[in-house]
Amino acid sequence: MKTKSLSAQKARALQIIESLSRAIPARKIALHFNNPWQLAVATILSAQCTDERVNQVTPALFRKYKTVSHYAKANLKQFERDIYSTGFYRAKAKNIQACARALLERFNGRVPQKMEELVSLPGIGRKTANVILGNAFGVPGIAVDTHVKRVTCRLGLTCHTDPVKIEYDLNQIIPQSQWTQFSHLIIWHGRLTCRARRPRCSECAVRTWCPSREK
Repeated sequence: MKTKSLSAQKARALQIIESLSRAIPARKIALHFNNPWQLAVATILSAQCTDERVNQVTPALFRKYKTVSHYAKANLKQFERDIYSTGFYRAKAKNIQACARALLERFNGRVPQKMEELVSLPGIGRKTANVILGNAFGVPGIAVDTHVKRVTCRLGLTCHTDPVKIEYDLNQIIPQSQWTQFSHLIIWHGRLTCRARRPRCSECAVRTWCPSREK
């Protein structure tokens, strides 16, 4: 992102946030959870899977496996069957169990509240870490998922495709206090309006600031 355009980008980003906030009121994370560990599990399960499907699986999962220790000690084959419908179940089961064991070994079974500690855990990258920090601990973070990647590119808020570079661009122009809320707004906008295929541009609340609208 060019320095000379930074102030203009900040002003435009604020206009986008204000417009989306009016169009998508009181939006928050779609995943259901009761504590940071449950959110970590749900977010890992959401990879290559819809939040709706994850929310269908987690009620029974959270009743069966109540603590981090239960996940760490679970029979892996049975656990794979429990999460089968979320897809990529073998990798997800392996990562969740490895994450649970790492938490017990290194963090007394508690989900850490620092980015560098979270991303050191199996199955947790920056996106998942930002989801956990922002929604379980109130630590602002922009979670760059497929919706954020697509929509922010269409809006001209970034020219990158690498999630880390996108996060860096957005951190420069979005007020830190709004990082988590911005993620929610963009994700919901991507789901409801700015879809990957056949985006509903005529219904878009931010089309005035969208350089992609003519395309």
